[in-house]
Amino acid sequence: MSDLPPIGGGDELLALARRVLGDAGGGEQVEVFAARSRSVRVDAHGGAVESLSVAESAGVGVRCIVDGRQGFAHCGTLDEASVRATLAEARDNARFAEVDPWAGLAEPDGVSPVMPPFNPEAIGALGVDDKVAMAVALERAASSADPRVTGVRVAAYADHVGEVAIVSTTGIEALSRDASAGLSVSALANDDTMTTVGGWGDAARDPRDLDVDAVAGVAVDRAVRMLGAGPIPSTRLAVVFEPRQATTLLNLLVGTLSGIAVVKGRSLFADRVGETIASPLLTLIDDPTDPRSLAADSHDGEGLACRPTALVEGGVLQGFLHNTWTARRLGTASTASASRGYRSTPGVSSGAVVTAAGSGTRDELIAGVTHGLLVQSISGVHSGVNMVSGDVSVGVEGLLITDGEIGPPVREVTLASTLQRMLLGISAVGADVEWLPGGMAVPTIVVGEMALGGR
Repeated sequence: MSDLPPIGGGDELLALARRVLGDAGGGEQVEVFAARSRSVRVDAHGGAVESLSVAESAGVGVRCIVDGRQGFAHCGTLDEASVRATLAEARDNARFAEVDPWAGLAEPDGVSPVMPPFNPEAIGALGVDDKVAMAVALERAASSADPRVTGVRVAAYADHVGEVAIVSTTGIEALSRDASAGLSVSALANDDTMTTVGGWGDAARDPRDLDVDAVAGVAVDRAVRMLGAGPIPSTRLAVVFEPRQATTLLNLLVGTLSGIAVVKGRSLFADRVGETIASPLLTLIDDPTDPRSLAADSHDGEGLACRPTALVEGGVLQGFLHNTWTARRLGTASTASASRGYRSTPGVSSGAVVTAAGSGTRDELIAGVTHGLLVQSISGVHSGVNMVSGDVSVGVEGLLITDGEIGPPVREVTLASTLQRMLLGISAVGADVEWLPGGMAVPTIVVGEMALGGR
């Protein structure tokens, strides 16, 4: 099926990057970023395989910086002659680039990498037939969990194994690796008046840790409990964001805490380090070294060792996420937050955002709400959020809360506020921190009051 060597050791990638780096000329800064991955996805429908894909990707990106001019080129192969030609192309591209006084490759800063768990053998031990069986079992479990389930839109198993080697003339030499598997399902429920959708998913480093029945059960419950939903009159109420919905709020915040956003003048909080921007109940740290996160990594996209970075502590802004370029541009140090693939130059992104636990279970937080909404799904984030002004207007579905009791389902309503008000309006943070498939750790979060637009 492939002539790529087994993924896991990284020796071949590092050796290739070192050999190509030997072509660097005097006065050049050269970085070789080599990556490869394998992924499998199985979609089931009607008790059988609907689609099965096995994908492999490999390629190299090369940056060459000469006299403040950066050139970049990439190739979708690990063929050494092609990679050497890519270096020559990057060198040529640098000739036509504008001088950038902040251009330069990352340099070792003495931080030791923390190696996250890496177990590709667990995924490799599961044959294709076993992966197919999991997807089919997931669809069957969702279809049979409740008589009101009329179909399954998606039932899928997927896994991924990858590794990246980064070597540069500034002394960087790094190897990052990751492997994980996941299940996802979307169930359809009908009561002769409407059709509702409930989705759920889970991920793990070992496929054997995935629970088919649990994933299907949650998806079906989320679909069934929305039957009979409709709009309610416009009002102001408390909003309870369960962990997977709270990530939407937190991702909006983290998106403004990027050095790229600051440089481009698109961060709401660019000049507010040391100031209160959120409720004192909120503390966030980006910590890709935490092995509990599936997004844990040893190195960032420039080969610097990952490290914890405080973002918000007790509601007070601590700082921003940076790669080497944004750090130099803003006169600070990189937080090892460079992100990239072999086809691009480094950007900036969070690694594994962890929210500090508060107090109370989800049920206890709900019991403390007199008039509110437990949000189940959010739609329209990309079109309904202005990241320059902070205005938020998104569609939601959920369950009404009255005097601490969960009531009827609600749909076709809109929540409106600003990101700034939502953060300052956080009235409770739960102790129920969940490690989510995307790598974040998030508890239930309650915003004390938001405007809800209904009929």
